[in-house]
Order: sequence, then structure tokens, then C-alpha cells
Amino acid sequence: MLDTVDPEFASYVDARQGRWLRTAYLVYGELERAEHALLHAFTRLSLTWPKVDDPDVFVQRLLYQPALTRWSRVRPFPDSEDPVERALADLTPTQRTILVLLHLEELTEFEVADVLTMSHTAVHAQGLSAFERFRRALTAGETR
Repeated sequence: MLDTVDPEFASYVDARQGRWLRTAYLVYGELERAEHALLHAFTRLSLTWPKVDDPDVFVQRLLYQPALTRWSRVRPFPDSEDPVERALADLTPTQRTILVLLHLEELTEFEVADVLTMSHTAVHAQGLSAFERFRRALTAGETR
């Protein structure tokens, strides 16, 4: 086991943890789950740091792929009054993850497909339906 942390790794984590925690929160719908997922991803990265070609993709896969299955039965943002969070909660886990990656992380559809190990066509279709469903939920919330 290493006694010290690689300064490059520490700098990498410091530079990205805030942004990824925000997006993971929107994907998982609960801060505790988001923190756990991010800690898991950074821990796994620390074990393979010198060998990883693209640490961003490595972390994103570990961070976002579990959201597609493991937490799919848990309702995100319970009791939230925020219209954006309520609209996100109405999406499926896959739609929510794709929408957040496309519009908040600003990844391309091809990058999202790579991170989530899905086809580009599936990401495109899910992204369109997610955006439409999200838009409808937001406008319906305005009329309440």
C-alpha cells in the first residue's frame, strides 16, 4: 500500500470532484448515494492511476453506469419542491442519466454512448425522449 498520494492524482481529484458530485446528485437523486458513487469511482481510480489512459472516462463509467440499474427502483429527490428536481424524478434512470450527461456534463452522444456502454442510436433516442418528457414535466409544474 502506498504511504503517499500521487500529487497528479490529488490534483485530478481536486479539480473534478465538485462538478462530478453535482452531476452525480442529479443522476442519483440523493446526495448520500452520489457521494458514495463518487468515492467508489475515485478509490478504484487510485488503485490503477498510473495505468489508466483516460481517467475521465474511467471515472464516468464507474460513476454513472450503476445509476442505470442498481438504484432504478428508488425514487429520486423524495419530497423535493424544486421543479427541476421533480421533473428529473419523472424520468427513468436511463433517461435521467443521459439527460444530465448531455446537457450538464456537455458530453456528445457518442461520448455518452461510450461512458454508458450503449449504442449511439439508443443514446440518441433516449436523449430525445428524456428531453421531451423533462420539458413537459417542467411546463406542467408551472401550471400547478
